[in-house]
Amino acid sequence: MKMLFLMDPLDTVDYRKDTTFAFMLGASRRGHDVYYLPIGGIHLSGNTARFDATPVVPRDDPARLFDVSSPVTLCDGDVDTIFIRNNPPFDAQYLMNTWLLDPLTDRIAVINDPRGVRGANEKLWAMNFPEFMPPTLVTRSRAKFQEFLDSIESIVAKPTDGFGGLGVFVVRRGDANAQVIFETLSDNGRREIVLQGMVPEATQGDKRILLLNGELLGAVMRVQGGEDHRNNFFAGAKPEPAEVTGSDREIIAALKPRLIEQGLYFAGIDILGDRLIEVNVTSPTCLQEINRITGDHLEDRVVEFAESLSRERRTSHVG
Repeated sequence: MKMLFLMDPLDTVDYRKDTTFAFMLGASRRGHDVYYLPIGGIHLSGNTARFDATPVVPRDDPARLFDVSSPVTLCDGDVDTIFIRNNPPFDAQYLMNTWLLDPLTDRIAVINDPRGVRGANEKLWAMNFPEFMPPTLVTRSRAKFQEFLDSIESIVAKPTDGFGGLGVFVVRRGDANAQVIFETLSDNGRREIVLQGMVPEATQGDKRILLLNGELLGAVMRVQGGEDHRNNFFAGAKPEPAEVTGSDREIIAALKPRLIEQGLYFAGIDILGDRLIEVNVTSPTCLQEINRITGDHLEDRVVEFAESLSRERRTSHVG
């Protein structure tokens, strides 16, 4: 099969952390043709597309990650699977990518479905399941911010489009910086921000659970460094083994039908204690960290799923 990876430039790939690289290695091991698809490489005419892509052979070698061939142009009939793996933020270009791929999803396996990605803000989509979340408010109102802070002694404030732990603040009642934090995050009340009640177990780390077609794939704890409250690898957190609890499985079971319905085949959910915090669908990570802890090659299961989905799409389209 021909598998395209719509992703950031090849020279940005992190050998030890990049989930996309693991997918590419897995696809190559299973005998598939792997292509790098850059931003701007999709050309849509009616409901057909052409792709300016570069054939690559990923190498399990930190000194040389890829053997790169000359760029080629593929028509959509040549392509079996497209992985959308550009890193956040979900900006205007990311949105354009989803529009360009929309007409192709009936005959090409696109992971994740562009319509599902477009409809699932990673900070807000979890609010479809309020029974599993800490108290949460999305607002641009200074008064509502203050009311929320007054009602809960410690809160977390973050942007609606943040990633990698950027712009995440802990705010406590009476904090002299509270109003400055609100003004900074909300651009003086010109954009919404997310406020959540502080979960006491946050100091023990947060749990990233990867889901494949709504089912548990793997999990890892991200444990904050001593001088930073953020449980995020980008912010210096460290991976540790994770136990998937009964409450975790209850959350997974509740999310599964909605994830499948919206074509969010590969997702990463973040859990603090027993509370759901976020559902990540644009470019979920942490697969390599889980592999190193467990000795698994979880990318093989993802590629196997992509193969099955591609066959399903081709059969359905021909029929």
